[in-house]
Formats: sequence, structure tokens, C-alpha cells
Amino acid sequence: MTDAVVASGLSIGYPGDVVVDGIDVRVRMATSLALVGTNGSGKSTLLRTIVGLLRPVSGSLRVLGATPGASPRRVAYLAQSRASSFILPLRAIDVVRMARFPHLGLWRRASAEDEALVAQAMVTMGVEDLAEAPVRSLSGGQRQRVYLAQVLAHRADLILLDEPNAGLDAGGYERYLQAFAGELHRGAALVTATHDIREAIEYDQVLLLARRVIALGRGDEVLTPDRLMETFGILIRDRHAEHAGRFTVAEPTRGAPQVIDIGDPDSD
Repeated sequence: MTDAVVASGLSIGYPGDVVVDGIDVRVRMATSLALVGTNGSGKSTLLRTIVGLLRPVSGSLRVLGATPGASPRRVAYLAQSRASSFILPLRAIDVVRMARFPHLGLWRRASAEDEALVAQAMVTMGVEDLAEAPVRSLSGGQRQRVYLAQVLAHRADLILLDEPNAGLDAGGYERYLQAFAGELHRGAALVTATHDIREAIEYDQVLLLARRVIALGRGDEVLTPDRLMETFGILIRDRHAEHAGRFTVAEPTRGAPQVIDIGDPDSD
């Protein structure tokens, strides 16, 4: 079976600005890769390069056995910025239906199967009751659920997600986790850029980025206090040394630091 993503000696970035170089990674079908790092670390740049929106600076990159961007029917991409939903008078169901456009081409009308995939995706993300609502009238969390439903309706072989749990409440977060675990079970490959260490540790591979490759491997191998300190440039305190993988990350923000508990037995 063709691998989903194969990068060898890959450098990514923009003209005159190499963001990350020396990326060597293979993502097989039905497996997952988490990209972990601060804003500006190269996570989004790597996703854009895989989807074909940016050209590799150098090195080799194959996506589903072809050049990036060559297989739009087989790749679904959730970016962080989606301004069109605030400009155009789109309903939630219109946004989810967009996932089927690469399969329809210019002239073919949506089939019953297309509509069924759209409906099922909306049910999975719990937004079926919002189908007729204008997207710009929805809360941030509701909008994110709609866009995640769009990704599900694509039925892609490779799914690329950039901070997919942003704005989700607890219920939306659980739906998101279950839905994309289902996509992996279906056989799709999943590459996710995330700040959520608790989520990342469950992925098959984790790539730590800080405008360079810090580490690549299983979550329990690379998500260690020392490597996260190197990745984030932040204070990491080991609170439960007797439990593997249990530590706290304190990330500086505007104002008070953000504290993320990893595997704290006292937390839900």
C-alpha cells in the first residue's frame, strides 16, 4: 500500500526564509502523526507544504505516491483561517457540502451518496440541527464543529488538521476525538498540528518542531520534559516522576502562564 506522506531531507518555508530543514518522516496509511511546537515553529508550514499550497524549498516530498497537490480528491485539509465563512452568506450545510466538490467536478450534481456523507458527518459532529444556520451566526466552537464535519464528509485518504480542537467545548472535543479515531480505523492517515500534549501522546508518531526538528518518534519516547523544554523554551516541572509521562508544561502567554497537566491522576 502507498504511504500517505514520505519526506526525505525536506526543507520547508518561503522565499529567503527556510523555516525547518532536514525533515525525514514517513506516515503510513491508517496511522497518525502529531506535529507539536509553538506558534511559528513550522507546524502550519509543513501542513501547507504537504497539501501543496507551498513548494518544498529542497528535498523530497511524496504525498499518496505523487507530488503534493496532485490528489485533491484524496486529501482533506483543515486550516486555521477560513475567512470566506464570514464574507459569504453560507449556511452550515453549504460548508459541509463543499467537501464533496473535488469528487463532483464542474458538472456532476451531488448524488444521494454525497448527501448521505454530508448528513452523517454533521450528525457525527453534532451540528445537524444547525444545518440551515448562517455560519457567521455560530459560536466559535460551533463553527469549528462544522468545519470538522466538512473534513469528515470528504472521506479522504489523508487528513491534515491545523489546531482542530481550537474553541471546542468538552462535548465537541470528545466528538472530535471519536470521529477521527474512526477515520483512522477506516484506513485514512492523519497528520495534526496541535498544542495539546495530552492528545499528541496518543498518536502513532510525534514530530517536535522549533524551526528545526527536535525529535521524531512515539509519544512516550519524545514527549519528555527535556525535549519539551527544548521545543517550547519553557519551564517543565516533573510532578509525578513515578508515573511515566506525567508532567506539567507551563507555557508563557500574554498575562499569566498557561498550565497543562499531563496525566495528572487528580484531573478528569
